[in-house]
Amino acid sequence: MNNLTKMRIEKSANEVFEAFVDPEKIGNFWFSTSSKRWEKGKTITLEYKEYNAVGDIKIIDIEVDKKIVFEWGSNGEGHIVTILLIEESASTIVEITEEGFNEAADDFLEQIIDNKEGWVFMLTCLKGYLEFGVNKIRGGLVK
Repeated sequence: MNNLTKMRIEKSANEVFEAFVDPEKIGNFWFSTSSKRWEKGKTITLEYKEYNAVGDIKIIDIEVDKKIVFEWGSNGEGHIVTILLIEESASTIVEITEEGFNEAADDFLEQIIDNKEGWVFMLTCLKGYLEFGVNKIRGGLVK
């Protein structure tokens, strides 16, 4: 089962792409810190200070201004996340697909809902940051 989330951002694909891959920008809308610039083959350490969480992602593929693919997760249950950037005039549709959910897990429904909530929140923070310069809502999600 895959989880698909989409949002339109009123910025160019390049601006959206750079927000994800640039360690100086990602802290304005998603993770508190990113250890280095995202590039194919790199392992990136991400930190969420608000939730006392640190984790690594492995960048599987990148096409500048078009696509970012990475793997994250632990205990052999990694998920593949694909972020597609579809530029239309002066805006970009950000399409995120996460795959690797275990449909037989007892908490499958909870996982998929929690995951969707996270992606919608992150994209909302991205929109606020890129379109309006707001960078204070990133850590506001309460678990």
